Amino acid sequence: MMPLDLRTPFGVTLALLPEIALTAGALVVLLVNAWRHATAADSRLSGYVALASLVPSAIALVLLWTGDARPEGPPFMVAVDGFRFAALALILVATAATILLSLGYLEREGLIAPEYYSLVLFAASGMMFMAGAEDLIVLFLGLEVMSVSVYVLAGFNRGSVFSAEAALKYFLIGAFASAFLLYGIALLWGATGSTSLAAIGASQSGGVALPVIGKLGLGLLLVGMGFKVASVPFHMWAPDVYDGSPTPVTGFMATGVKAAGFLALVRVLYVAFPAAHEAWQPVVAGLAVASMLLGNLVALSQRSIKRMLAYSSIAHAGYLLSSVWAGTTLGAAATLLYLGAYALTTLAAFGILAVLGRGGERDVTLDSIAGLAARRPWLAFALAVCMLSLLGFPGTLGFVGKWAILASLVQVRQLPLAVILVLTSLISAGYYLPVIMSAYMREPDSMDSHGQARLPGTAALTVAIAIAVVLVFGVLPSAALSSAIATAGTMVHAVAAP
Repeated sequence: MMPLDLRTPFGVTLALLPEIALTAGALVVLLVNAWRHATAADSRLSGYVALASLVPSAIALVLLWTGDARPEGPPFMVAVDGFRFAALALILVATAATILLSLGYLEREGLIAPEYYSLVLFAASGMMFMAGAEDLIVLFLGLEVMSVSVYVLAGFNRGSVFSAEAALKYFLIGAFASAFLLYGIALLWGATGSTSLAAIGASQSGGVALPVIGKLGLGLLLVGMGFKVASVPFHMWAPDVYDGSPTPVTGFMATGVKAAGFLALVRVLYVAFPAAHEAWQPVVAGLAVASMLLGNLVALSQRSIKRMLAYSSIAHAGYLLSSVWAGTTLGAAATLLYLGAYALTTLAAFGILAVLGRGGERDVTLDSIAGLAARRPWLAFALAVCMLSLLGFPGTLGFVGKWAILASLVQVRQLPLAVILVLTSLISAGYYLPVIMSAYMREPDSMDSHGQARLPGTAALTVAIAIAVVLVFGVLPSAALSSAIATAGTMVHAVAAP
């Protein structure tokens, strides 16, 4: 056992060691950049330094997690439980994969600016603060650190008008969402006298109802978080931003940003508002249904694979909102498990997409990948596994994640939402399966088709590991399921009972 007294500076430092180590790593990368010139070799060096800087953060996380760290004293502004540690591990994995996918991509596209990797690390540190926040102020600060870094990353390709458009749209709409979130926090402070999640939850104990101003603050908070996770009707920025950003950045936004948003949302709703579930569950259900329907239906009409994946990410936000709605330990576990499956699969998909085109991969369509299996069989196999996992096909980790979400809904007898999830998943077959059919059942347009479609070494390693994990835990899911349930149960405050 390793109790941490969060009332002392030493205890706080230990609790925040993974975030501190990662932020220090970002500063080291900045120092490396300051003494180097902007060449391809310098960019690679910055990437490797950034990758190495993840190691101290991961070691600190492992020590806290395996040491069975637990808080001593009253609840603090950061959580010390397994759910937070699992969230940090997921964010570190997404960050490492993004760096590995970016090493070859930036050189190929001529985006030689070493500060790219510092921005990735700063964004990851913001995600970590956000996902582990036990206080709304920490949540907001983490969100802003993450958002400002990702705004710049979205517009990193300064030679592309589409990248500039993506950055501008993301910045304007992100600032708009942050205003909603901050105003909601202010109203909740006015209603409860605190920004601590535990204190807000305690203020509703003994049958005390959340006042009207508190419900309004909760509503504004849900609006702000809805923008960050790209749920309908707050999704309008996602397709253009995902489409215009450099492909590794798109993968980072679709996985890391979404994971941080959903994990923070679970902690806020389950810790601060379990007694007010009648106020937020109808809203979350409405957002889930709208996201599943619109995301899947609009994705059917997309020609660009990158844009199709952008709209499908909106549908996946709907699936995740369904698990959040459950308000149970199984619901929290399903959210964590599905985020892990979605992150691995999506990062692999965007890694493959990055080698199938040039200039942001906006022009990669079904015609572009025709006959891919004949020229690049392993690349086609990996792409097929990604599509099947996103679809929720048995034998993949994506299926296990969707099964866990359905189980959490059935447990609380929310059958209509479960039925809608199944039906909309069937709709998604209309745009996932054609990708596989085009790669395996069509002839290439020319003899040179896919001749240059080769994954760089670091990207190939990332995709291979992701595909292996998706398949292994898809076939043997018991360890993943039991670990997710056990981790969700370690949240310091008990979630709502089934």
